[in-house]
Amino acid sequence: MNREVTLPLIVDERGDLQVAAADVSKLLRTLGGRWLHLVEAGDSGWDEETVAELTIELAKLADRIDVACIAHSSGRTP
Repeated sequence: MNREVTLPLIVDERGDLQVAAADVSKLLRTLGGRWLHLVEAGDSGWDEETVAELTIELAKLADRIDVACIAHSSGRTP
C-alpha cells in the first residue's frame, strides 16, 4: 500500500478548521485498534495480516492529518 492520499483541509473564510483534527485522528486510530481487537478475539473472520496492514495505513493517515493541521495552525505548509 504505497498510494498517497491527499486530504484537503476544510477551512472557512477566516482560515479556521471546520473539523477537529484530533477527533478525526482519534477515529482513524480507534477504528484500526478495534479491527485488531476483533481479529485477535477471533470474532471477525478477517485475515490478521490484512487488518494489521490496514491499521498501519490508518495510523499513517492520522499522523499526516495531525502534521497538516499543526502546520496549518502555525501558518506553515506541510
